Amino acid sequence: MGLNHKQIGEVAERTGLSLRTIRYYEEVGLITPSARSQGGFRLYTESDIARLMLVKQMKPLGFSLEETRDLLDVVDALDGDAATGDERSELLERLTMFQAAADERCASLRTQLVMAEEFAANLRRETRQRRREVKSTR
Repeated sequence: MGLNHKQIGEVAERTGLSLRTIRYYEEVGLITPSARSQGGFRLYTESDIARLMLVKQMKPLGFSLEETRDLLDVVDALDGDAATGDERSELLERLTMFQAAADERCASLRTQLVMAEEFAANLRRETRQRRREVKSTR
């Protein structure tokens, strides 16, 4: 095993993803281990780990598997040397669309968080009031 290759257990620990989730991402084509050990164990590079982190970051924003795969394809194409100037412009436009979608989804989550925090605060007030009522009737 090369020094820069990590086994799935270490990758899971570093990314906070379960072994099952990492295997699932492989099954659906989002990640492919860069190598296998002689014993058949999956081996991952830092680049593979960065890819897993990108997938993990997209999940709370509600991106579908297809959207995630599409973004990874865009990133892969931009990282490669094969794209022509026009193709790179189109890829950058697609990347910009993903960025706009992520910004929108973050704004929506912030709104949901404000509502959730208001609800939690109302429950705290209600609980304090009910406790006072119980104490005063004893």
